[in-house]
Amino acid sequence: MNSPHEEHRFPCEQCGADLRFSPETGVLTCDHCGFTETAENPTSPEILELDFQDALSNSLSEEQLEERRVTNCTNCGAQITFDEQVHADECPFCATPVVTDTGLHRVIKPKAVLPFAIPESEAHDHMEKWLGRLWFAPNGLAAYARKGRKMQGVYIPYWTYDAQTKTRYTGGRGTEYTTTKTVVIDGKRQKRTVVKVRWVSVSGRVSRFFDDVLVMASHSLPKGYSDGLHPWDLSSLETYQPRFLAGFMSEGYSVGLDEGFIIAKDVMANRIRRDIRFDIGGDRQRIDRAETQYSDITFKHILAPIWMAAYKYRGKSYRFVVNGQTGKVQGERPYSIWKILFAVLLAVIALAAGMYFTQ
Repeated sequence: MNSPHEEHRFPCEQCGADLRFSPETGVLTCDHCGFTETAENPTSPEILELDFQDALSNSLSEEQLEERRVTNCTNCGAQITFDEQVHADECPFCATPVVTDTGLHRVIKPKAVLPFAIPESEAHDHMEKWLGRLWFAPNGLAAYARKGRKMQGVYIPYWTYDAQTKTRYTGGRGTEYTTTKTVVIDGKRQKRTVVKVRWVSVSGRVSRFFDDVLVMASHSLPKGYSDGLHPWDLSSLETYQPRFLAGFMSEGYSVGLDEGFIIAKDVMANRIRRDIRFDIGGDRQRIDRAETQYSDITFKHILAPIWMAAYKYRGKSYRFVVNGQTGKVQGERPYSIWKILFAVLLAVIALAAGMYFTQ
């Protein structure tokens, strides 16, 4: 039996306009008449993990699934959820016009959300400061930032994974020692100290429990961007409630749960290798083989907030991305060939002047 498609709207009690979640106050606010939600927020229940194997075998309960109306951007691949009444818009990730999809997609429900902590105005401030350090960007770009087209608040999807790991390894422990070596330099015999390593074969086991290994669940942002937005403060996670999304877009996940766990295992492997090296000890360590078993694997689907501005310059899309929790900025911009040429010219003049006065 399919879970029903739920539409969550929050009409203003005074004027009927849609309320939006306010990062400043943490409550729903009406931009039209100024009405503010006065009811106390319900106590958030515990954020529960879901069983990884149950999800892979399609054995999750119906209450963990939902049907969502998602639009796929043909340019960047982002999967965006728009309001029911919106039939055409542009992709917040690449500024490409899109027509909203009329089909429903069955997905795993978000279990938790990091609510927006900074408003759009503060995100603009962070973006302008970041742009001020881009010396070779076109002047029009700075003007764009100052005038400020509206930034779009978007919740992007992440998977978090928990797992117990046990790893068997073989390798070597290296102990450094010094010896002297006689060398001939310019016809003279000289002694040099040489560091050598004495290796001993070792084997052992290490174990570690990983909690909330974070993997971005979409390809809409370059990896450098998504990594650059870190860290996220997961201690601020709230149990998912539709009111947190009021006034914002949300992106559906395009990285599958199993694909995400492969990425998570790479993250775990780096930590496990550090554990192995610590366990081996000595001055140097060599890992010849490591076999890891994973158990008690659980996961959850969470949403994290970003402010986005996408624009087009000479036919190419560029983006600014601001972490909606911390204000950290990532972005891309075109280069001004005139500024670069001018800088090169100044450098040549400065070099010529320096040579002239030196002579």
